[in-house]
Amino acid sequence: MSKLNLSKGVILMLAEKKHITYEEFLNLDNSIEELLEYIDGVVYYQASPSRIHQVVAINIATEFNMFFKNSACKPYIAPFDIILKNEKETYPRKVIPDISVICDTTGLNDQNYVGVPNLIVEILSPSNEAHDLITKMNLYQNFGVKEYWIVNPKIRTISIYKLNENGLYEQFAVYKNEEVLEAATFAELKLGLKDIFEF
Repeated sequence: MSKLNLSKGVILMLAEKKHITYEEFLNLDNSIEELLEYIDGVVYYQASPSRIHQVVAINIATEFNMFFKNSACKPYIAPFDIILKNEKETYPRKVIPDISVICDTTGLNDQNYVGVPNLIVEILSPSNEAHDLITKMNLYQNFGVKEYWIVNPKIRTISIYKLNENGLYEQFAVYKNEEVLEAATFAELKLGLKDIFEF
């Protein structure tokens, strides 16, 4: 059966703007074409990215692809579903990060990845800033994503957060202008911001 093509308004109406169970979300997600995320009972609609968003994502993913070429870790670029699941949390959440780096491939299949990526990159846009800076940061922290990058194309910065020994995010560094970024958990992974923000 083909998926229905529904408007954002219809999606919100179906979700009734309230908390729904993961099973209810799966029924909704499997019946429509739109990209949806599911975090703590709430359904989030994923809008199409801007041109600059796409360029920045491709630039970072290209660097990742070269760096991890001969590694067990592999980068994946949106849209690719990540079903966050671990022993600590009682039910999964579904997110569609801009870029994920996955080293434990046991949960990897053709449709999605079930587990916790080692690194996640989210690229800010005017419509999703609070979502990435608050909702997703807390989510990734709770599930144990070791490293989280927040990329801001507007002011050309990349903020890196790393889990500390207490399982909380600490700001590792903020890179700007034409500085060379160094990753927090992957030794030797370096990216020049001049190349990343080449629109």
